[in-house]
Amino acid sequence: MGNRIVKWLVLFCTILLLSACGTASQEKVLKKVNGKWGETNGYELNATMEIKSGGEPRNYNVTVWHTKPDFYRVEVMESGKDVSQMIVRNADGVFVVTPTLNKMYKFQSDWPKKNSQAYLIGALAEDLAEDKNLVMKEEEKAYIFEAATRNSYKNSMPHQVITVDKKTLLPTSVVIMNDVKEEQIRITFKKIKLGVQHAAKEYAVEQFTDKDKTKGEQATPAEKDGKEDKEDKEAVGAEVEYQEFQTSYPVLNWAQLANEKVVQESGMERVILTFEGEKAFTVMQQPVTKENSMLPVSSPGDPVDLGFTIGAITDTSVSWEKDGVEFFVASSKLTREEMIEVATSMTIGSMK
Repeated sequence: MGNRIVKWLVLFCTILLLSACGTASQEKVLKKVNGKWGETNGYELNATMEIKSGGEPRNYNVTVWHTKPDFYRVEVMESGKDVSQMIVRNADGVFVVTPTLNKMYKFQSDWPKKNSQAYLIGALAEDLAEDKNLVMKEEEKAYIFEAATRNSYKNSMPHQVITVDKKTLLPTSVVIMNDVKEEQIRITFKKIKLGVQHAAKEYAVEQFTDKDKTKGEQATPAEKDGKEDKEDKEAVGAEVEYQEFQTSYPVLNWAQLANEKVVQESGMERVILTFEGEKAFTVMQQPVTKENSMLPVSSPGDPVDLGFTIGAITDTSVSWEKDGVEFFVASSKLTREEMIEVATSMTIGSMK
């Protein structure tokens, strides 16, 4: 009898010891990972991003520069398309730049403290540190962390799985999932270089306008003639890039379409959708315009990464551009997260 009790005590102590070791192991790994990602003076990284939500999957190439304390430059380009967007933070503020449309918006924002993205490894480190229910699994060559998201789509996509290479202690992928743990976004890190710092001038947005001027000065005669002919046909201030577009609608079970109106203004078609109920909102959409010169335009609120594009969000509105269409959602009833849910659900078609 006494021997059996001793055996049970030994087994119980062994279980406690193993449990304690497992907890210590997770804390130790987490401390090393957070220290390596969060304490670097700067970094460069290249990644791919696949977005599976909202229709056909889309693939993007992402390039990130970060120099401490607060300089960032993120470029997102859709694969197979010559369309890119940049979000830049420098000493003058936060800018969202769309070179192909000659558009530049300036924000007085604390981004990326709000609305950060999973391709910013500092934000990932904060996600791991803040999650009290964090779970770590250990594989042969990797640590797998299951954590909650804390970004702009945390309500519709609350889960993420972060894979970390054991040898380098750097992230290799992030999978972001919806509430039933279906994969919505996958970010695959191709290259991460820690300790890289860029000079302040490399974060200056003026270089984008200078680049346009230089290109114009070095253009061939044929290119100059073509440019001049085009400019003669342009309206003062902006050019309509797309004359026709298909109407998009939010795919949401709580959105009730009350009215759809088409307005013609200065030869441009604008569609206005009105949704009623406790979560009432209005959606406006029209062909995007290309500016003749790239000058920063002040924008209220914060930049918000919607996955497929970078938009602007306030407490009562969210705006963005996608596939040649400008979108604007306005509401005094929706939260920021709900407005983002509307934006990310917009799909070409008809209301069911």
